[in-house]
Amino acid sequence: MKKFSCFSILIFAVSLYAFSQPDRWQQRVKYAMDVKMDVGTNRFTGKQRLEYFNNSPDTLKRVFYHLYWNAFQPNSMMDNRSRELGKISLGRSRNGQEVMDWDSRVRDRILNLKPDEIGYQHVVSLKMNGVAQPFKEEETILEVKLTKPILPKSVAVFEMGFEAQVPLQVRRSGRDNPQTGVRYSMSQWYPKICEYDYEGWHPTPYVAREFYGVWGDYDVKITIDKNYILGGTGYLQNANHIGYGYEAPGTKPLRTAGEMLTWHFVAPNVHDFMWAADPEYKHLVRYIKNGPAIHVLYKNTDKDPTVDASWNRLADAAVIALPFIEKTFGKYPYKQYSFVLGGDGGMEYPMATLVNGPGIGLCFHEWMHSWYQGMLGTNESMYAWMDEGFTTYAEERVSDYYYQEELKKHPDNKGLADMLEKKESQLPSGQADSYRSYFSLVKSGLEEPLSTHADHFNTNYAYSIASYSKGAIFLEQLGYIVSDSIRDKILLEYYREWRFKHPNANDFIRVAEKVSDMKLDWYKEYWVNTTKTIDYAIDSLWEEQGQSKIRLRMIGKMPMPIDVLIQYKDGSKEMVYIPQYLMFGEKPVEDHQIPRKTVDAWKWTSPTYTFEVSHRLFDIKLVEIDPTQRMADVDRKNNKLELNW
Repeated sequence: MKKFSCFSILIFAVSLYAFSQPDRWQQRVKYAMDVKMDVGTNRFTGKQRLEYFNNSPDTLKRVFYHLYWNAFQPNSMMDNRSRELGKISLGRSRNGQEVMDWDSRVRDRILNLKPDEIGYQHVVSLKMNGVAQPFKEEETILEVKLTKPILPKSVAVFEMGFEAQVPLQVRRSGRDNPQTGVRYSMSQWYPKICEYDYEGWHPTPYVAREFYGVWGDYDVKITIDKNYILGGTGYLQNANHIGYGYEAPGTKPLRTAGEMLTWHFVAPNVHDFMWAADPEYKHLVRYIKNGPAIHVLYKNTDKDPTVDASWNRLADAAVIALPFIEKTFGKYPYKQYSFVLGGDGGMEYPMATLVNGPGIGLCFHEWMHSWYQGMLGTNESMYAWMDEGFTTYAEERVSDYYYQEELKKHPDNKGLADMLEKKESQLPSGQADSYRSYFSLVKSGLEEPLSTHADHFNTNYAYSIASYSKGAIFLEQLGYIVSDSIRDKILLEYYREWRFKHPNANDFIRVAEKVSDMKLDWYKEYWVNTTKTIDYAIDSLWEEQGQSKIRLRMIGKMPMPIDVLIQYKDGSKEMVYIPQYLMFGEKPVEDHQIPRKTVDAWKWTSPTYTFEVSHRLFDIKLVEIDPTQRMADVDRKNNKLELNW
C-alpha cells in the first residue's frame, strides 16, 4: 500500500508538470478495464478501475460518465433529433426530387431497432475509494453524486462493474455492419468519464456529433472467441501469444488451449480507446524506420485481388506521406497507427480509425484527426471547425503531396497527371471544394456561426459545411492574411505549444498573433462568431495628372486586407497591398517576382478605398482583387476588370 501511494503521488506530480499550461490546468485519468465478449448474444460484461486525478482548484461533489450506446434505443435523443431534422426540406435536386435534411446513416433506423438490436450500457456497481456511490442513469449520461467530495489536487479511485449490448450498427459503433460486413466496430463502448475543465463539467448527451475526453493511460484486456482478429487503439502486450500478424517477424504464436483469447492492450496518453473485431480480417503491417508501425485490417470475402491491392496501396501511402505530415503538422508521438475497416464512413480515434474503404482521401482525413482531435483535443462540441475544418485542410495538403510523389514515380500515369492538373487549375489550389461548399451554404440562407454548438445547428447541412468547409477555409484564408509561409509556422507552433492541452479558438489566435506579429482577433470574431460575408469590388478607374486612380468598394460586412494585381500593356505586373487597419501589421511579400507596393491600411468603417499607380490609365490591361482567390469573396464576378482598349 505504501509503494502504491508513493507511485501515485509521483505520477500525479509528473502529470502536473507535463501538462501544465498558462493559466489552465486539466484533469488526468488512468483506466484499467477487463471485458468478456459473448459473440453469440452480442453482449459483454466489464470491470473498470479508474484513477481520477483532480488537477483543478475545485472541490468536485459529483462526477459524470458517458453511456454512449444508450443512444441506440427507440425515442432516444439521437433518434428524435434525427427524425426531426429529416422533416426539413433543403429544396429540390437537379432531377426535381425534394432533398430532406437527413443524416442518411441514421434516418429513422434507431426507431426500428428490435430489443436484441438496440444498444445499451448499464453500470451495475460503482465505488469510490472502496465506498459504494449512488448513481443515476439519464440516457447517455450517468450522474454520480459523491458521498464524499474529491478535493483539489487529489486522486480518487473508482471501481465499476458494467454490462452492455452491442447495437446493430447505425452510427459509428455497432455490430454486423451492412456496408462492410464487419462484425464489431467497438467505439464509445465503455462508461467514459466526462471532461471537467476550466468551464466546468461537460456531460454532453450523445445526440449526433463529436466528442471531448480526458487524456490518460489505458490498460485494456478483451476476452473474445479465439477466431476473432482485433485492431484499434494501443499496443498489443501479448502479441506472440495472440498471433494474427502481430507476432514478432519470424516467430510462431504460442496460443493456449481453449475457445477464447484475451487480447491485452495498453495505450499511453490518449483520450479514448477503440477496437474492432472480425473473424475474417486480413492484417497488413508496414514498419517505418524511426516511426510508427502502420497496421491495416480489412476484409476481402470475395477474394478480389483488386481489393487486396487497394488496401496495400493505402498501407504504402501512409509510409510515403508520414515524413511530409510530420514536417508540416508536427511529429506523430505514438508507436503505431491502425486503419481498420468498420464503422459507417470514417471516424477517428486515438492511434486508429474506422473507415468503410481504402480511399486515400478518406483515410488521410481520418489519420490527420490524430493531430487535431487526437493530440490537440479541442472540445469538438464547441469548436467542431477546429477539428473537422483543420483536418479537412490538412487532408488536402497531404493528399496533394502523396499524389505528386506518385506522379514522380509513375510519370506515364495519365489519369493521375490529369487529376493533378485539374486540381492545380482550380483556385485556391487544393481547397477549391471547400470554397464551393461554403459559397453554396451562404447562398442557401441556412448558414449559422461557427461558434454554434455542434449539436445545436438547425440543419445537418449547415453543420457539415460550416465545420468541414468553412473551418478549412479558416486556415487557407489565414495564409492569405499572414502569408502561407507564416501560416505554416503558426501550425507547427500551435502543435508545439498546445498538444495534449485542449486549446480553444482564442488559444489558436494568440499563437497566430505571436508568430505573425499581427493582431488577428478581428479575423476570429468575424469568421467564427458571425455569418458576415466578404465581398469586395472594383468600383472605378480614372486618371489625374498622369497617375491612375483605382477605387475599390467593400460590399460585404467582413473586412479583409486586399491584394490587387495590376497588369500593364507592356507585360509588366504590380501588386498593390492594402493591409486591414485592424491587423496593425502587414504580411511579407509572397511573390518576389512581382513588385509589391504597400499603401495605407483600409479602415473598415470606410465603404470605399482609393489608391493610385504611376501609370497612365490606358497603360492598364487588367486589375484583379486577390488573384490567388484565397479570400472567400462571395461574389468574384466584380473582382476582375479586363481593359481591352
